[in-house]
Amino acid sequence: MAKKYLEKTKLVDRHKLYQMAEAFELIKKTASAKFDETIDLAMKLGVDVKKNPSVRGTVSLPAGSGKTKKVAVLTKPDHFKEAEEAGADVVGGDDLIEKIKNGFLGFDVLIASPDMMGAAGKLGKILGTKGLMPNPKAGTVTPEVGKAVKEFKGGKVEFKMDKGGALHMVLGRASFASDALIKNFKTALSAVNHVKPSGLKGAYIRSITVSSTMGPGIKIDPKKALEEVEA
Repeated sequence: MAKKYLEKTKLVDRHKLYQMAEAFELIKKTASAKFDETIDLAMKLGVDVKKNPSVRGTVSLPAGSGKTKKVAVLTKPDHFKEAEEAGADVVGGDDLIEKIKNGFLGFDVLIASPDMMGAAGKLGKILGTKGLMPNPKAGTVTPEVGKAVKEFKGGKVEFKMDKGGALHMVLGRASFASDALIKNFKTALSAVNHVKPSGLKGAYIRSITVSSTMGPGIKIDPKKALEEVEA
């Protein structure tokens, strides 16, 4: 495994800031594992985390994320059918709250209708540490539970800056065409740029790196990438 990784690293100039198209052509060459590797995006933000501790949002990737998410819905009984027909894996009300209290975490996303958030607050300690607490900014607190389920099942992903000012998200799979990965990247970059804290001085997106699961990081020129997205 180490030999293969070293071979891949020889393809990448770690001192170079690649152009968008060049980076995604290269990432296809560095993703050579026997499984369909995930393509990840990492950004370092020029944000004072003490002044702006939360930079977060969601983005619907046009080519999908390549990952099927298990979606749970916390709502009132009159919305159960809507959630189930939209493709929710788990649907419930007070019974689901009790299941989660007892250790059930068999989902990747938890969507809640606003009228259940009072009760969901009791789950803060359990869900908060896992990053699963429903939040309006993440699109997971909404009266339109069916619509939200379809979006998250169809490739909508959440992003959130961590305590170190870094942000990570999935862009797709190595099996995706380069053009599809570029479309996802442009959409993701635009979404992150859209939630730029007001009054921020200096560079907002300081670095951009893309990589496959088993491959080396490929640095993309953030200034040029933003110019392409905003053009």
